[in-house]
Amino acid sequence: MMDFEACFRALAERMKDDIVVTSAGNTSELWWEITHETERVFYLEASMSLASLFAAGIALGRPQKTVVAFNGDGAFCMNPGTLFVERELQLPNLKHFVVSNAVYGSTNDLVLPFRRHADYAGMARAVGIERVHSFSRLEDLLENIDDILRRPGHVFTVLDVEPLGRRVHSPPLDGPEVKFRFGRYLERIGGPPIFDTQL
Repeated sequence: MMDFEACFRALAERMKDDIVVTSAGNTSELWWEITHETERVFYLEASMSLASLFAAGIALGRPQKTVVAFNGDGAFCMNPGTLFVERELQLPNLKHFVVSNAVYGSTNDLVLPFRRHADYAGMARAVGIERVHSFSRLEDLLENIDDILRRPGHVFTVLDVEPLGRRVHSPPLDGPEVKFRFGRYLERIGGPPIFDTQL
């Protein structure tokens, strides 16, 4: 298994211009700790399991940008039916990562009881997603990351990481602030307006 922090640090270095959506728990908290991004990242902490669908909406509206969704495995398991929607949409700029640390990071790392039987990559293949990856070594991930992010086509990737093992803090941004910072960023980079009143 990969070191969670080392994995996210490596990904953050390669996603400096991509739009990022993170789910509740460790994915939001660790991404914030590493990047301190306040505009092009939507910290979707209040809606577990829906990071990839939220990201799909952004990808539809901004087809010129790569949109990355990070779901924790605990969040993903709450609504794996999102895979059917992703398969149907086939958005070429949507890259969905499931961070599999086998714990519920938003509830003090409670262990997922079914962790030994979970095959998230197999689930994605079963619904017909064609580009599916699973990595447990950082070297293998880095060897393939440019192809995942830069080659057009929807991609589902499982990152097998060790539990973080320490407390990280939530981004110090409330929901409305995240919404307005992110929305104004999307307006600045072009495409349909997000808000009725333009600044």
